[in-house]
Amino acid sequence: MLIHNFKLHIEQNFPYVIKDKILVAVSGGLDSMVLTNLCLKLGFKISIAHCNFCLRDSESDLDEKFVKDFAESNSVPFFSKSFHTKLHSERYGLSIQMAARELRYEWFSYLQLNHDFDWVFTAHHTDDNIETFIINLSRGSNIHALSGIPEKNDKIIRPLLIFDRVELLNYAINSKLKWREDSSNSSLDYQRNRVRHSIIPVLKEVFPNFNKNFNKTKKYIYSSLDLINNHIINIEKDIIIFSSKYEKHFDVSKIKSLVSVKSYLYPLFFKYGFTDWNEIYNLLEAQSGKEIHSKTHRIIKDRKVLILVSNQILLPKEQIISSLEKPIYIDHMNCFLKINKSSRISNSNDDDMIYIDDTQLEYPLILRPWKNGDYFFPKGFNKRKKLSKFFKDEKLSVVEKSKLMLLCTKDKIVWILGIRQDSRFIATSKSKSISKISIKYATD
Repeated sequence: MLIHNFKLHIEQNFPYVIKDKILVAVSGGLDSMVLTNLCLKLGFKISIAHCNFCLRDSESDLDEKFVKDFAESNSVPFFSKSFHTKLHSERYGLSIQMAARELRYEWFSYLQLNHDFDWVFTAHHTDDNIETFIINLSRGSNIHALSGIPEKNDKIIRPLLIFDRVELLNYAINSKLKWREDSSNSSLDYQRNRVRHSIIPVLKEVFPNFNKNFNKTKKYIYSSLDLINNHIINIEKDIIIFSSKYEKHFDVSKIKSLVSVKSYLYPLFFKYGFTDWNEIYNLLEAQSGKEIHSKTHRIIKDRKVLILVSNQILLPKEQIISSLEKPIYIDHMNCFLKINKSSRISNSNDDDMIYIDDTQLEYPLILRPWKNGDYFFPKGFNKRKKLSKFFKDEKLSVVEKSKLMLLCTKDKIVWILGIRQDSRFIATSKSKSISKISIKYATD
């Protein structure tokens, strides 16, 4: 019986969820109502989340009411949200189904973070997985895509993935469950529905054990992926020469030394949203400054390295310093800029500290990123130099340059923070008023 097999599946593969707080995604259809029923029978601590995509007029509202009434009658906490799915689809150039997927997972993440849910359960089953496999196969997809829908992805768990729709239907009928039929599921306007209604029934007719064998094949694919992933982890240890939260540097020469370079590029970069390995391959021979982009990251060619940068990295922001009263927090550098009066000059070689002649300053001071055309008189050089030439001489990377901040008085640069002071503002023993300017990192 399904409930016995479901219980066994949870105990063997997801035992850590049994006492956790779970959010179940419930459309009101057969699959999600079966999942909810199973969770309730096993005594799981669940809440229900329902997405109203507003695609079927009153039908969508009736689905929402059905799920809400079910939640109330079973004393289950209920969350619902209506989405402008068509508008989202048009705005971002997505199919309706992809737009709906993006919207619901963003909302699930929001609920999880704000209501302390440990896990989100969705009701995907074997037939859904087969549909995904066939669609990806038709697109000429790689082995990662052909592995299908994962049972667990971060905080998302799909505990019905090993069961097919016939098993769910039989359980629902025997348990006298009620559910809503989505009329759009029968429409052949959607690619997934055409696969569901026109291709899969034929496969099952020709190959009666197709579902069972599909799950077996999926296990083989996952085993192969485990081997690949373990190998890639070892490769990364050699070719990644710098790594931080938002940034990684890949040694180009070491990448090029790999046997069958192109075969490595996809598993190295796909998790960052890159899918075109020819594009990455061409970047290996590109000039410095060349970039390629995914939705979440960019890769920049910089001399002998590929710099991978997350789009979440904080960018420099211009700030006005009107007084010396309190430290100035610089968000993207996670540091404070402190300006204090000083009676003496230290001979420290600390790059994060300078002494300036106050009489040369005009307030307010400005903190800003650098721009083309900027120049200064570097300490120890005493001649005018463009910042672009200075950065080249200092061998600063594209990303390093993008993070830099300039302390300026009007249109003059006083200090490239942490790099070099302008000689025009250096304090001497003859200076009548001296200030010490220092960087204090928040982690210090």
